[in-house]
Amino acid sequence: MHEKTIAGLVVIHSAPSALRQHIEWGFNSLLGAPANIFWRDQPLAAGTVRTSLEFRAPRGTAAKIATALKNWHYLRFEVSESGAGGGELFRCTPELGIHRAQVDEVGTILVSEDVIRRALTHFDELEIRENLGLALGAQWDEALEPYRGVDLQEVQRLRAI
Repeated sequence: MHEKTIAGLVVIHSAPSALRQHIEWGFNSLLGAPANIFWRDQPLAAGTVRTSLEFRAPRGTAAKIATALKNWHYLRFEVSESGAGGGELFRCTPELGIHRAQVDEVGTILVSEDVIRRALTHFDELEIRENLGLALGAQWDEALEPYRGVDLQEVQRLRAI
């Protein structure tokens, strides 16, 4: 039996400032209630802002949010949902597009048997590594990591004051 609602998290690492209101309207429509969103400047990309939003909603809402967000170009974001039966993780950058992964209850990416079998059909070690890296979203992690670190850098700067 699946839960009626599950926990979710949206992290927009960078979005053009001009899209803030459109993104908020989208959240309000998808979540069925006004979202209280606090935007902050994104120091790594001039003219962009960042935010995060936790939500509780029916399973599958993360996919709807990710689909809506990917239609606005120039966004870097992550959307996840998880519950007792696991969940999904979506990551997106303008350069790479969107990556979707199934995750377990603690957020570990699950790679299906079919993906592993496909990766192993090649005898080239580099190609096996690339295929498994693609399944795990390694390129998206690498591209988003500097943006994830912005909040940590701010906390460290404030502690140093």
